[in-house]
Amino acid sequence: MTLPWLKVLPGGSPRPRQIWAVGGGKGGIGKSLLAASVGWELARMGRQVVLVDADLGGANLHTRLGLPTPPRTLGDFLQGRCSSLEGVVTATPTLGLRLVGGAADLLSAPSIDQTQKTRLMSEIRALDVDVVLIDLGAGTSNNTLDFFLLSDVSILMVVPEPASVHNGYRFIKTALYRRLHAAAPPGRVRALVESALDPKGPLGIRTPADLIARVQAESPEAAAALRREVAAFQPCFVVNEVRDAADVGVGHQLVATCVRHLGLRASYAGFVHHDDAVWQAIRRGRLFMSDAPASLAAEEIRRLTRGLVRGESLGPGY
Repeated sequence: MTLPWLKVLPGGSPRPRQIWAVGGGKGGIGKSLLAASVGWELARMGRQVVLVDADLGGANLHTRLGLPTPPRTLGDFLQGRCSSLEGVVTATPTLGLRLVGGAADLLSAPSIDQTQKTRLMSEIRALDVDVVLIDLGAGTSNNTLDFFLLSDVSILMVVPEPASVHNGYRFIKTALYRRLHAAAPPGRVRALVESALDPKGPLGIRTPADLIARVQAESPEAAAALRREVAAFQPCFVVNEVRDAADVGVGHQLVATCVRHLGLRASYAGFVHHDDAVWQAIRRGRLFMSDAPASLAAEEIRRLTRGLVRGESLGPGY
């Protein structure tokens, strides 16, 4: 069976064409390093990959690859100095891996308007590669959520700390409600979705199931559409800076919480141990995947990348 995201090459053989996104509820958790590492590994697996640094408030993806600031960046495209996103794609020393550098000149205004966003999304979809991997800024701004929801593979990174875990769950919940809001018809149904964003709202809507039950009374057709959106949203978690078995369990806990409270079919892509080889490579201005390929962290990146390609989730035995 040919999956819907496969494109067919002239010879008749299908090739995957997907958009992946890496988000995080808070900064400083290794999100950009994960994006760089997974992109690098995908290229090593023979995929044609473009990394997009969409962290408008702190673009640094090129540094994670050990590269200087690209001559052309996302800012050149967003500001109209380059007519296409392909025009700001920069080669890297890794065969099959290219980069759209971050918009460093937009640091004073880390946002884009709706027209810019729509144009950028269209250009991302048009890139003729196997995987476009977007490194998102931290937090839950509307632009960040929209690019996360654009993706076929939605990766949410956390570290095993209460604040990060809480923010990661809140990121997924907010993304889900934004998806439902976009799918809801204007009027009473959309107002119900908006009221669900307030956990202390007078309507008593606490979960997506509560929301859909209320919508069912207004419009069975709209309720069915919202159910389809919930079923289609399948984020996956990666836990970074793992040190013991309890830390590994954080991913399973998040998946269970998403199932129980949001009705989502979330998955656990994998985890990466704290590894001195990582920061040593960063200090040398190199990506640890190539600088320390035998390290534990590099092996775990390889494992979780293969799992993401195959659509696998870690079972409770991990």
